[in-house]
Amino acid sequence: MEEQVMIAALIIVGAAFACAGLGLSWLISPTKPTKDKGLTYECGVKPIGKPWIRFRPGYFVYAILFIIFDIEIVFLFPWAVATAYVMTGWFIIIEMIIFVTILLAGLAYAWKEGALSWH
Repeated sequence: MEEQVMIAALIIVGAAFACAGLGLSWLISPTKPTKDKGLTYECGVKPIGKPWIRFRPGYFVYAILFIIFDIEIVFLFPWAVATAYVMTGWFIIIEMIIFVTILLAGLAYAWKEGALSWH
């Protein structure tokens, strides 16, 4: 029972910390809008043209796919380093094979749907 109370206390303290930070930020932030504050910042140069332009969805798809496979490497690299020094058994190897298979299935689906082709 003590463990559950400690976990609940940590959740409450964490939520209170997050809410306090957001509330304090909202409370002390300046709220006087001016024309210059509404401009798009481009390295100190006055913006030319309209700031709201349309981007092709392909840019976002590539960005999302990059993040997915970048996160895969974040999980895969420490696992590979750890198993190089200590062979921990077939269970962990099978888990990683399942993990990589799921990601490859997602890549195959994106490829099949044409998300990787540049029109």
